[in-house]
Amino acid sequence: MRNRSSVTVVIAAALAMLSSLPASADVRVRVDKSSQTMTVAVDGWVQHRWPVSTAKRGYYTPTGSWRPFRLEPNWYSRKYDNAPMPNSIFFTGGYAIHGTVHVSQLGRPASRGCIRLHPAHARELFALVRQYGMKNTRISITN
Repeated sequence: MRNRSSVTVVIAAALAMLSSLPASADVRVRVDKSSQTMTVAVDGWVQHRWPVSTAKRGYYTPTGSWRPFRLEPNWYSRKYDNAPMPNSIFFTGGYAIHGTVHVSQLGRPASRGCIRLHPAHARELFALVRQYGMKNTRISITN
């Protein structure tokens, strides 16, 4: 019995030490405009696949790869009639990934350039980026 008790103490100590280490993971956000989907992977493991809305006809969602540069939990568009942009993750210029009230339009182009998500998904993604850090996050958008 003494060995089992010693092993338990060692495991508990190791878990306590690991839980005190800062979270550092690689977060990859991939948006496919052709399928209007977002895939979120942490350290190479896919965690989420969600429908999104990117730019509708006459507007543009950029393609490329960026690190986010600003997080705003409650933002309003200065360009588009103070439209709410909850849980905004800005990645280039004024473009962001954010929640939307237009959930029925998810899965098809409907935005003016930003990437729209269901509000619950935007909250989850925002929390992931905040937890692991903008420097550990990469946003890639493809056609």
